Amino acid sequence: MSTEPEEPIITAQTEHLEELLTMALDLWPDQNYEDLKTVLLKILSSDRFKVFLFRWAEEFVGFIYLGIRTDYVEGSESSPTGYVEGIYVKPAFRRKGISRKLLQVGEDWVKENNCTQIGSDTSLDNTVSYHFHSSVGFKESSRVIAFIKDLK
Repeated sequence: MSTEPEEPIITAQTEHLEELLTMALDLWPDQNYEDLKTVLLKILSSDRFKVFLFRWAEEFVGFIYLGIRTDYVEGSESSPTGYVEGIYVKPAFRRKGISRKLLQVGEDWVKENNCTQIGSDTSLDNTVSYHFHSSVGFKESSRVIAFIKDLK
């Protein structure tokens, strides 16, 4: 594996869509390719959202997708609140500090957007994500079990 470049984190642009889409589909495998592509194009052109990519040599190996939320964020005491909508690192590049570096750049961006807090979430069974969040300073604010009932 090659070494990390000097400027490994860049802001995602539409020219990076295919690389971002490949990683996003790995993170959210239940998503449809075309639907996710449409969503990502909207995200990349929005001021309320930001995607940073992490490059290792010539390959993009991770991303963080952030939002600025003005509605209620569980556990937040301020508004607007930054939000980690998604964070991903390819399996071969995990445990190298990439997520932490992406999160730091993300925190800087949300601070620039007048946020004093940043939120995130994960499913109850995602222990890898839970441990990551705990290790980078997030504090658990609540646990939720969502219910749905089909009406016929």
